Amino acid sequence: MRNLSDTIARLTALRSLPGGGAPAPDRLSDLATFGSNPGALRARTYVPKGLKADAPLVVVLHGCTQNAAGYDAGSGWSQLADRHGFALLFPEQTRANNPNLCFNWFQPEDIRRDAGEALSIRQMIAAMVTAHAIDPARIFVTGLSAGGAMTSVMLATYPELFAGGAIIAGLPYGSASNMPQAFDRMRGHGGPDDAALAALVRGASAHEGPWPILSVWHGSADATVSPANADAIVAQWRLLHGVDARPSRSDIVDTYPHHVWCDRTGRAVIEAYSITGMAHGTPLATDGEDAVGEARAHMLEAHISSTRHIAAFWGLTGAFAGEAAEAETTTSHAASLPTRGAIPLHARREAAPPHAAAGVGKVIEDALRAAGLMR
Repeated sequence: MRNLSDTIARLTALRSLPGGGAPAPDRLSDLATFGSNPGALRARTYVPKGLKADAPLVVVLHGCTQNAAGYDAGSGWSQLADRHGFALLFPEQTRANNPNLCFNWFQPEDIRRDAGEALSIRQMIAAMVTAHAIDPARIFVTGLSAGGAMTSVMLATYPELFAGGAIIAGLPYGSASNMPQAFDRMRGHGGPDDAALAALVRGASAHEGPWPILSVWHGSADATVSPANADAIVAQWRLLHGVDARPSRSDIVDTYPHHVWCDRTGRAVIEAYSITGMAHGTPLATDGEDAVGEARAHMLEAHISSTRHIAAFWGLTGAFAGEAAEAETTTSHAASLPTRGAIPLHARREAAPPHAAAGVGKVIEDALRAAGLMR
C-alpha cells in the first residue's frame, strides 16, 4: 500500500490535470427528475425516434475527465441505438462530486446498494423504464475506466436489474475502499483473492442468481489500469457463474485474442478481449462500412469496435458485415492457461497500434488523470 506522503503527492498532481479535450456534439437530453439522487449525479439520455415499447436500455458510464456527450460521440452508442432500436441512459459525474469527473468507484458511501451514486443510477434506470416502457429483462450497463469500475459496482449491488454488463479498462467490485488502495489496485498491486472477490459480490445484495452475463475489455499496454484487473474481474464473475477457470473456447476476433466461458447449457456467460498493444481507453473502429464513433482522448482507434461487439454479445444486434469473416477459431484448453495474470495472447497484431504506453511521466500523469481519488 502507498504511504501517506506518496498519496498526498499524487493528489497534489491530480489537482493540476487538464480537462477532457474539445467539446463533442451533444445528441443527449436531460432527465430532470428521477428520485432523491443521493449521489448528486446528472442524468443524460438518448431515445431514438419511434422507439417501440419493450425496447432494451443500455446504461453507459464515462471515464475520468470525460462527460456523457463526449463518451457517446467517441463510442458511437447513440449511432447504434438509432440503427437497432434501444434507449440509452448516460449517468454523468459532476465536478462538485469529483473535480476530474470520475465516478467514485472506491468510496464506501457510493458503492453500496441503496446508497450514494449507485442508488442515483438505480433511480435513473427506474425513471427510464417507466417513461419509455423499457423491457425490464433487457437492461445492460457498460463503462470505461472509473466508469468501468462503477459498472462493476452496479452489477454487484443490483445484479437482479441487469441482463448483462461490459467493463472496459475497469476494476473488480470491492477491490478498494480508500485512496491508497485504489492507486495500488489500478497498478495491479494487492487486492482480494478470487474467492474473496466473488464473496464481495455475493455480499453486496440478497440476490442468489442467475447472474448477469459479462464482456471484459482491456488494452495489453494499459499503464493506467493494469490488465491484471481484467483477469480479476473474470475471476470474480467466473466463480459466480460456476464455470471453469479455463475458457470454453478461444478465438481471434479482428486479429485480437478473445476468450469465452460457457455455462452448463452452453450459453456464453463471460467473454474477454485483450487488445494487444493498446493503452488506456475504449477500442474503436471508426472507418469502414460498420464504423461508429470517433477517436478522442481515451477513445482509441484499434480497428475493433468494442461498442458493436458488446451490443452483439448482449443480443441487441445481429452479426455485422465482416464479423464472421474475422473470427478464427483456435484451441481453447491449453494446459498452461492461468486463472489469473495477463489474459493469454494467442495471437498478436503484426504491428501494435500507436497507443502503447509512453514514458514514466506519461504513465504517472495518466494514472492520476484516471484515478478519481478525490471527492
